[in-house]
Amino acid sequence: MTAVVSVDGAEVERIALESGGERVYSGNGYTLTVAFGTEGVRVLEADCPTQDCVRTGTITRSGQSIVCLPGRIIVRLEGGPADAGAPDVVIG
Repeated sequence: MTAVVSVDGAEVERIALESGGERVYSGNGYTLTVAFGTEGVRVLEADCPTQDCVRTGTITRSGQSIVCLPGRIIVRLEGGPADAGAPDVVIG
């Protein structure tokens, strides 16, 4: 599985979760420290006022994302096995 990081709408990095580690991203005057690993992705700390990105917790499945609205930073997961319990199509 791969984590795709976007800042202000532009993709800045793709990281294979197997590589692990921590990275720091800045956007719109805010900074996030993000941890990557085989167990998933999570924001360790952020200096944004709402802290929604930190409270999201660990994401582990393709299609999930962590969003920091004030910082305009998005971390989303791509690839990996399909979730057997997920719907094939959502209409409406």
